[in-house]
Amino acid sequence: MTSFATTLDAVDRLTLEEQEELADTLRRRIAEKRRAELVAAVKESRTEFARGDCKPVSVGAIMQRIRA
Repeated sequence: MTSFATTLDAVDRLTLEEQEELADTLRRRIAEKRRAELVAAVKESRTEFARGDCKPVSVGAIMQRIRA
C-alpha cells in the first residue's frame, strides 16, 4: 500500500489535465461509495423494522429524546 505522501508525489508528476481527470474520477468513485453505504443502511433499517426491532415514531418524539 502506498503512502498518502507517495501518492501525492505521483499526482504532482501528472499533467494538469490528468490531475483534473483524476479528481473527477475520485469524486465519482466517492459518490458511488456513499450511495452504496446509504443503500446498505436503508436495507438494514428496513430489515430491523421488519423484525420489529424498531417502531415508527413522530418527529415530536424524536425531538423530545434529542433534547433530553
